[in-house]
Amino acid sequence: MTVWRAPVPAEALATLKRRLAALPPRHPDRKEMMASTCRLYAVSRATLYRALRGEHRPRDAHRSDRGHARVMGDGEIEHWCEIVAAVKKSTTNRKGRHLSTARALRLVEEHGVHTPDGHRKLAPGLLTISTLNRHMRRLGYDHARLTREPAAVRFQAEHANDLWHFDLSPSDLKQLAVPPPWVDLERGGAPTLMLFSVVDDRSGLAYLEYHCVYGEDVEAALGFLFRAMSAKPDGTTNPLQGIPKQLHLDNGPVAKSAVFKRVMESLDVIVTPHMPAGSDGARTTARAKGKVERPFRTVKEAHETLYHHHQPDTEAEANAWLTRFVDRENARDHRHEAHSRVDDWLERQPEGGVRAMCAWERFCSFAREPERRMVGLDARVSVAGVTYELDPELAGEAVVLWWGLFDAELFAEHGDERYGPFDPVGGPVPLHRYRKHRKSRRDVRQDRVAELATRISIPRSALSGEPDLIAREPHRAMLATRPFDGPDRFEELAFATPLKARAAIAEELRVPLGKLSADDLQFIADLLARTLVRAEVMVAIRERFPPGRAHAG
Repeated sequence: MTVWRAPVPAEALATLKRRLAALPPRHPDRKEMMASTCRLYAVSRATLYRALRGEHRPRDAHRSDRGHARVMGDGEIEHWCEIVAAVKKSTTNRKGRHLSTARALRLVEEHGVHTPDGHRKLAPGLLTISTLNRHMRRLGYDHARLTREPAAVRFQAEHANDLWHFDLSPSDLKQLAVPPPWVDLERGGAPTLMLFSVVDDRSGLAYLEYHCVYGEDVEAALGFLFRAMSAKPDGTTNPLQGIPKQLHLDNGPVAKSAVFKRVMESLDVIVTPHMPAGSDGARTTARAKGKVERPFRTVKEAHETLYHHHQPDTEAEANAWLTRFVDRENARDHRHEAHSRVDDWLERQPEGGVRAMCAWERFCSFAREPERRMVGLDARVSVAGVTYELDPELAGEAVVLWWGLFDAELFAEHGDERYGPFDPVGGPVPLHRYRKHRKSRRDVRQDRVAELATRISIPRSALSGEPDLIAREPHRAMLATRPFDGPDRFEELAFATPLKARAAIAEELRVPLGKLSADDLQFIADLLARTLVRAEVMVAIRERFPPGRAHAG
């Protein structure tokens, strides 16, 4: 054993330690004691401090082959360590249970393992459990190191609204005393009170809401995101709004919903779900969820714990209390900047500003779900218990129905054409109000073919084979036809043609346009010549013809 000899004798160090221990940590005499000892033994101040810390202690003497196996070479022992580690890894379940080193070693000795290089079997007694464990720890093949996650990479968006994190979490309150009016307790039981949250990645600015839902409801999630992206009403200091460039969420029912993907695509939002668990080795694929899970924990620990004293009765009251708490949290300091989260979001606006959210009506048009159905012979179809009367041309046809999650309008798609919108209708038509459907393009084609079938004739040569016989020319009569205005591909924001606009106006007024006065007809003509936008046309018509006015000319 080799002993390091300090330049300062051990008894001098012990005396100095005893004298220093008798003084307070910042006593001025400590400096003078250290300086005098350094001058006496001609050592530096750093050397004396190292000697006092005792860094130079006797070193143990080891064998020259320490760290090397004597029963086999280094390459072979590492190979068997790798095989045993692979056996333990392959038998690990989701709870972390796996074969022990002793069991894996016995398995390799008794039965062997199939490897890409062939069947390998270890000779019995060649390696012991302690030897194998020691070399596995030395070479880094122990289970703790093999299952350890790689170093985390922290990221942060450059500008506000570059990335939002979205998630849902059940509230600790579980249920409200007064459920929403739409809840049917006899059919589905009480819904779960769920926390919906979005967090801006750059600033940490959060927006949260309570909603009573049955599971992860897509309709509630889309409604929440619309309110999160829209300008907030008066009474809140939360400035978060606008359409983000990217939305990060887990692989739950919301992310897998086709209508959710379609709405986000219409808003030009890139949806980035978390990678499936276990798809990237030992790395936790949803580690970035912490940015949205942190507000959940804050709400549950600092806000919902007060519900032991006072609980909100309704969903509106719970959201009012939550909004007040979230506004106060958003005013707190940024995670590493020297200002609040609200100030960081306002100062880090993207170039050109945030993208404003569309109107609710336009958003509803994005949230439509396709469903293939067969239309009845009465041109009616029932969707979710609601009956719609479609275009007569679609009677008996297989169509694709587009029904909205938030609106009652229904669109039908047949081939390359779309029809609608169609509003819900009641039951069968009363006898005194019986009326026929207007003729569709299919009906016109049927009438034209039927009329042609009564006047067409086949040449006699088709039967006799005598080409010299000339068939009698059929009598040609002038058909009385009327122009047909079939349904064209609809536009939700504007009428496709002025004729479509006139039909909608007549339906709005409940009066044929032919009964209007000349001034009213001229007003409609000028209006349609100026614009075909549905909203502008209907607003102008309602201003011109208020309720209660006599429309007949």
